[in-house]
Amino acid sequence: MCGNETDGGALMDKVVSSAAEAVADIPTGAMIAVGGFGLCGIPQELIAALHAAGVDGLRVASNNCGVDDWGLGVLLSARRIARMTASYVGENKEFARQFLSGELEVELCPQGTLGERMRAGGCGIPAFFTPAGGGTQVAEGGLPWRYAPDGSVAIASPRKETRVYDGREYVLEEAIVADFGLVRAAVGDRHGNLVFHESARNFNPLAAMCGRITIAEVEELVEPGEIRPEQVHTPGIFVQRVIGPVDVGSKRIERRTVRPRSGARD
Repeated sequence: MCGNETDGGALMDKVVSSAAEAVADIPTGAMIAVGGFGLCGIPQELIAALHAAGVDGLRVASNNCGVDDWGLGVLLSARRIARMTASYVGENKEFARQFLSGELEVELCPQGTLGERMRAGGCGIPAFFTPAGGGTQVAEGGLPWRYAPDGSVAIASPRKETRVYDGREYVLEEAIVADFGLVRAAVGDRHGNLVFHESARNFNPLAAMCGRITIAEVEELVEPGEIRPEQVHTPGIFVQRVIGPVDVGSKRIERRTVRPRSGARD
């Protein structure tokens, strides 16, 4: 156990010595929620430590699954992920191969719904109704979750409860509560209060909320009180372990779309 997990909150310093120590008790088959969007704001140090630990059979909820050699793609390529709940699965050829060959179970979820499922899990809300997916296979069921080796559908999504409000169909979606949440923040203090930089905020606060034990890697570690209360994006009540400062230079760009400036000199 680390930080305040041992005595109900009396020990407020949640900093642990390394990423390896922080993920040491994540077991085979654990459900983990992982922050990030594309390659922006992903907890790469924690992912690398989890890969080094050799944990497999993971069930993961995250917006996407990284790329072939970075982010969650590192765990995927090593066959460590058994099930993925995501809203976007492009940019990763190995992901497509594993899904279509029946090696990986995949639950595709509308992006806003996925975020709300995480938020609801952190708020103690077991389920909620949303209009997203109404009138489609999201509500009616039948979406392939896992293929058989012969290409047939081995597991399909179930039909979900629907209700009509003001003439519009709404779909019942269940909250996500993960065993562990893995997030990355720009700044964090020893009490677990976190600040995210611009678009790196994305799914990180939501993944932090829905994890029973949330581990944050921070680029800058400060003392309690240095973050003004109104600047906190995720309060320390949602975070149990902190590692940092982590290497800022390990960030990658998912896809470059720049071109030479018109009229630029050689």
